[in-house]
Amino acid sequence: MTGVGAEDDIPLCERKTVTDFCYLLDKSKQLFNGLRDLPQYGHKQWQSYFGRTFDIYTKLWKFQQQHRQVLDNRYGLKRWQIGEVASKIGQLYYHYYLRTSETSYLNEAFSFYSAIRQRSYYHQVNKEDRPELVVKKLRYYARFIVVCLLLNKMDLVKVLVKELSEEIEDYTQRFNTEDQLEWNLVLQEVAAFVEADPLMLLNDDNAVVVISNRLQEGGVPPLEQGMVVGQLTLADALIVGNCNNQVKFSELTIDMFRMLQALEREPVNLATQSSKPGTLEPNEKPAKRENPHKYLLYKPTFSQLYTFLSASFKELPANSVLLVYLSATGVFPTGRSESEGPYDFGGVLTNTNRDVVNGEMVQKRSQAQKEMHCLHPGDLFSFTRKPLFIIVDSSNSTAYKNFSNLFGQPLVCLLSPTVYPKSMQDQCQRGSLFTLFLYNPLMGFLSVCGLSSMRYGLWEKAQELLRKVFHDIGQMITSSRVIDQAYLQFYGDEFLRLLMIRFVFCCTTLRLHKLFRVRLN
Repeated sequence: MTGVGAEDDIPLCERKTVTDFCYLLDKSKQLFNGLRDLPQYGHKQWQSYFGRTFDIYTKLWKFQQQHRQVLDNRYGLKRWQIGEVASKIGQLYYHYYLRTSETSYLNEAFSFYSAIRQRSYYHQVNKEDRPELVVKKLRYYARFIVVCLLLNKMDLVKVLVKELSEEIEDYTQRFNTEDQLEWNLVLQEVAAFVEADPLMLLNDDNAVVVISNRLQEGGVPPLEQGMVVGQLTLADALIVGNCNNQVKFSELTIDMFRMLQALEREPVNLATQSSKPGTLEPNEKPAKRENPHKYLLYKPTFSQLYTFLSASFKELPANSVLLVYLSATGVFPTGRSESEGPYDFGGVLTNTNRDVVNGEMVQKRSQAQKEMHCLHPGDLFSFTRKPLFIIVDSSNSTAYKNFSNLFGQPLVCLLSPTVYPKSMQDQCQRGSLFTLFLYNPLMGFLSVCGLSSMRYGLWEKAQELLRKVFHDIGQMITSSRVIDQAYLQFYGDEFLRLLMIRFVFCCTTLRLHKLFRVRLN
């Protein structure tokens, strides 16, 4: 709308349409920008704000659909602006998935991101001499890739990476920008992420087969009649990634990515979802949460980690379990200690970048002092007042070996090997072997055996054998008269049951394999 005379020529109803659209657009931006100020922890503080944000974007999306012609003629609505609204809705669904762990919202995010690409909403951006618009397009690609990775759409990921690479090349040639290295790093990270799995599955046509590693129907040995197990349910999980030099993309290390999927059920097939972005119904949540709520913490400081732990502990429902997964570089004591307490064996590394004492970074300490940028076993003692399930994947996992159970609540610690054979050490950047076993035990087993590819038919036969092995392991756990009762109390939950069974399989494999015998016995 330009010029007084031009405004006078516009019918009142059309002028109102433009005014209403501008209001919805401004309000949506205001609410969306306010999301960053919401607390990242806690289950309830953010829900009402998310609801209002979804509501305004629902109105905005429907409004631009219903009044497209008027907005094109009178407002000058461009397709990239429609794409920006759709991208924001995709981001809302993705963050709703992160906060609820309900994979149906991941599917909805995919639906909107996919529509942006199919309808070429950002196609005209490259013709405009505005680098900030091109950056919006590049960021859209990066977000779409993350969602596709989480949905195991690897074929599409490779296509998107190719398109993103071409977009980055065009962007850097047209504009003399300072962020060229950053975008090239994004490409390198996602390429390494896609290639992280140590094994390729091939069909009869030599095409790569992508499988899902989320929990599927019938994927857990069932509870048999007469089994006496606990009724605890895994409600919350903290997934912490702080390994140096490990493959990562978008603040998600490969170990975090794998454990994230190990704690989720297979999402509803996209064929049953709405294929076109339209009505948003974020408040229509399933009656029962299918997956445990998760916090993903990439290189947290000790303060951040403790804050999230406290929030999870505080809101943990009755008869529920808190899982803490630590994939982090080991921190070892610097000097010999006369005592053997919970702070004398070191622990796992926490980020030092943002921990400041009296306005200055703490650089030096005496050998008598304990490492402050470290999660020691003693730091977790307070949280053993409720059922706690700990997984430590670290070069100093043995620091947690003698973890004290002070309050008599169910407590289990699954600890990784601390040293691997030389042939395995070379693969550590592509993710830990221990976490690989907990995520996909057959892939871990084949990796130990040195296989890098397998026919899908043979893989299926091996999976069938593994199901029988898991059934036997489950029976051994539940029939044992000497096993710690905590294992049986956790065994009633399907996720924890599968993790424990996979842990036994991992330990047995490594102890019997010739490369590990010297290391583990």
